[in-house]
This record gives sequence, structure tokens and C-alpha cells, in this order.
Amino acid sequence: MTRTRIALALATALLPLAAQADDAAQCGAVRLFDPGWTDINATNAVATTLLSALGYTPEVKTLSVIVGYEAMKAGEIDAFLGNWMPAQQKFIDDLNAAKAVEVLGQNLEGAKFTLAVTSAAGQMGVKDFKDLAPLGEAFDRKIHGIEAGAPANESIQKMIDANDFGLGDWELVASSEQGMLAQVARGQDSDAPVVFLAWAPHPMNTRFDLTYLAGGDAYFGPDYGGADVYTLARSGWSGACPNAAQLLRNLVFTIEAESTIMGGILDDGQTPDESAKAWLKANPATLERWLTGVTTLDSAPALPAAQAALGL
Repeated sequence: MTRTRIALALATALLPLAAQADDAAQCGAVRLFDPGWTDINATNAVATTLLSALGYTPEVKTLSVIVGYEAMKAGEIDAFLGNWMPAQQKFIDDLNAAKAVEVLGQNLEGAKFTLAVTSAAGQMGVKDFKDLAPLGEAFDRKIHGIEAGAPANESIQKMIDANDFGLGDWELVASSEQGMLAQVARGQDSDAPVVFLAWAPHPMNTRFDLTYLAGGDAYFGPDYGGADVYTLARSGWSGACPNAAQLLRNLVFTIEAESTIMGGILDDGQTPDESAKAWLKANPATLERWLTGVTTLDSAPALPAAQAALGL
């Protein structure tokens, strides 16, 4: 066989390997987004810690829900771990109509998301949405929300615009999660009534003596805005990158686990990555479940790689 034929034969034989390497390279970068919510800081940190341990290069972009979903439509974001339902139903309907996303799985159940009040308001007898308007002056007729454009804020504004519960002359104060909680902390310290968006999982539930309000089913759903959280991927990504997608499918959290990681971030001054790694080290048995059916990017066993990366 001539050298030319040998070279051609080798090149032909290596074509599948080259294609496989290209696929691995394309899947190596996993792009997530974060609206700036501490619960998604926590779950993203777990995901990126494990992805990094398996040889991936994860990237988290801070984007509002609206912008993040548009980025998924455009193929600029691969996955999102913070699809709170039913609060984000409008967005999901739009994404489904565009065939832009698929649901990888439910990553949390038993969450809740509605309005709550500080202990001072609770002591004034505020237990329901209808109890707010008669005490409008005490609350300065303000409801404190999260970032502008968030679905929950839109629900509050719709309630105000409709003058439901007599709240037509109230104002929605949009802020970051941390800005809102700072206002709650000031109210708690000064024994002033504050009404705000509250949810679980979150360490606010142990940090503050808060009361979730009944009566908001039309805007937040039953059971105090009972919610489930899902992991989404842009259409086609799980088929192209099944290993990374399997890891994200496996990441199913509990209220307690998320609250603990979030507490490390908010109360202990840890970065999300530090808190996630501390939790993983303290709960090593979780790794086996989360890494079932998963390998490293170069197809090696996942569990030993993750254990080594975490120093276990």
C-alpha cells in the first residue's frame, strides 16, 4: 500500500473519532442563566460544581427571566433551573408556541410563593390579602416585590390595576431580591409592618417571623402559591449533549437542601460555589444519586471524578 493510500485509510478510520471530539467540544460549554434569585444561585452553583468536576466549562449569565427566556429562544442559553410554575405559565406558553424549550424534569416540589407580612403586621391581625387595605397607612400603601418584569411582580400590578382587595391606590416597589429583603429587615428591626413577596425554599423563613397571606389564589395559585420548579433546556440541546442533560435531569432538590445552601450564601457570607461545595461535602451520598447514568465529558466514570474534585 502506498503512503498516500495509508494516509487516506487512516484519515477515513479517524473520521468518527474526529466527529465525536467535535461533539464533545460543542457540549463542553454549558450555558445557564440566573435571574439573581438566591435559590437559583444555589441550584446553579451545585450544577456548575458538578459540571466542572466532570470536565465541562459551565457559564452562568445573570439575566432577567424575560431576557433569559429570549436568550433560550435564540439558542444563546442551554438550560435554566428556575422555571417556577404556575407563576411563569405565560412565558412557558410563549416558549412552547415557538418550540424553543423542552422540560428536562421537575427539580423541586413543595415550594410556595405569595405575599407575606412581617411580625408587626401579623400582630395587627393581617392574615389575608383582604386585611391589607384597611391598614394602608401603616404599610405606606406599598407592596415590595423583586426585579422589574418578574412574573410575580406582574401579578401584583395586575391586582393593583384591578383594585382587587381595595388595593387600587397601592404601589408596587420593584427591587432586587436583596433590596427587598433589606426593606423587610428594616421593618423587622423597627417593628414596622411590611408586605412583600415571600417564598420557600429560602432562609427568610427562619430569619424573619413572617406570615404568609391567604386569599391570593387568583394571582398566585392555591396553597399559598404552591409551586413546582422545573429544569428547562433549549430545544435540541439534550439530544446533542445527552450526558450533560442527564446530569441536569438528575438534579432534584429538597426544600431543606436548597434552604441550607441559600443560608450559606445569605447568612454566612459564602459565595454560591463555596456554599454548594460545603453542602456537597456534608452530603456525599447525594452524589451517587445525582451522577447515576452520567460520565465525565471524556466518558470516564463520573462519581470518582466528582469525589476527587470535592476532596472526598
